[in-house]
Amino acid sequence: MTSKARRSVANVAVDRRNFLRGAGAVMGLPWLEAMTSTALAAPAVAAPATPTRMAFIFFANGAIMPDWRPKGTGSDFELSKTLQPLAPVKDDCLFLSGLTHDKARANGDGGGDHARNSASFLTASQPRKTGGADIFVGTSVDQVAAAKLGAQTHLPSLEIGIEAGRKAGVCDSGYSCAYQSNISWKSPNQPMAKEIRPKLAFERLFGTSVTDVKKRQERDFYRTSILDLVSEDANRLKGKLGTTDRQKLDEYFTSVREIEQRIGRETPKKNVVPPDFDVPEGVPAEMSSHIQLMYDILLLAFQTDTTRVATYMLADGGSNRTYSNIGVKGAHHQLSHHRDDEDKVASLQKIDQYLVTEFSRFVQKLKTIPEGEGTLLDNCMILYGSGISDANRHQHHDLPIVVAGNGSGTIKSGRHLEYEKETPMANLYLSMLDRVGCPIEKFGDSTGRLSNLS
Repeated sequence: MTSKARRSVANVAVDRRNFLRGAGAVMGLPWLEAMTSTALAAPAVAAPATPTRMAFIFFANGAIMPDWRPKGTGSDFELSKTLQPLAPVKDDCLFLSGLTHDKARANGDGGGDHARNSASFLTASQPRKTGGADIFVGTSVDQVAAAKLGAQTHLPSLEIGIEAGRKAGVCDSGYSCAYQSNISWKSPNQPMAKEIRPKLAFERLFGTSVTDVKKRQERDFYRTSILDLVSEDANRLKGKLGTTDRQKLDEYFTSVREIEQRIGRETPKKNVVPPDFDVPEGVPAEMSSHIQLMYDILLLAFQTDTTRVATYMLADGGSNRTYSNIGVKGAHHQLSHHRDDEDKVASLQKIDQYLVTEFSRFVQKLKTIPEGEGTLLDNCMILYGSGISDANRHQHHDLPIVVAGNGSGTIKSGRHLEYEKETPMANLYLSMLDRVGCPIEKFGDSTGRLSNLS
């Protein structure tokens, strides 16, 4: 290492698991060169590897598959019309065809494909058909990882979404609403509730100690920044860092402040002292703002290593949300039963491409953040997909699946892989668990590891 390089590194090592603290707030740190600076004092000791993160992003009602499926296989393939927004990160993504969720099928239970597709998406298990309290499906892959990795981070896992969904009652052909509203399951009968309000998701990352309602209301009223709360700790740390790390920290603080300001713009301002009761938290009125803000909070969670496991529901199973923001008339679920109506098919493809565009924005941002010898994206596996392929026919084979990132060099991206018919999606999950250091013998209806990923 040259003397010039040495000057950009801190004089003292910084533990990767360090947090900035102050006034009830806890804030993680991005990857810094100082986190490998022990190599300066002991050249024979290898620098610690960067952590691998894993996220699962779910979209509802399948896709128009002729416009989704890439053309060609291996590295010699072309992006489809719907996947075209991923062109800037094509070489950072793996496109998978042929995977199946058999447990999303009826298998003797009759109707309810939308409830089953979300419930089985990360569990690869058949949900018990019930509208009562005896729900039962299986532990989801994210929670298998969280159980082992959670002790290494501030939060074991993060669950976010866009639609609140119903938490009780029957939503789809005799299935509990819990199945449609959740993809993350801590145990077979315990779903992990998602947070749809950006402000509370942000506080889950950085302000978990502020639990007293009145104190939280007062903090909201005066609009105290998380950066102000941890400023003393931050300034102490910056004094120990080299030029490059101080710049990285400043860029990170700028992104945090920007998200806080966006949250502030979406939160009604209080002009009087808050009363002594909990004020309901709102969500952005504009859908794109909501989707992007939650993606950015997920990015911060991974950048700071606050968690290494996350799920994000862009909609609940069978969502009937409208997409007037992109000029689509009609509700999503109703449109998905298109019966080959050209106008409905065109509207659905437009929704598919819009959601892929927002996903691509997120992936491109991950790629701009340096970490270790590569980027934050390099150290991630971000699965984007649905438990339905053709919603018109309620099909659960040949699912629309993309994995962004190369899992810290363990995945060869920039390819389209086609698998044999009826290959379980759970085989992919086994392979992903291996790559985050959580190997298990079987998951859901798996039949083995997924081949040809590396």
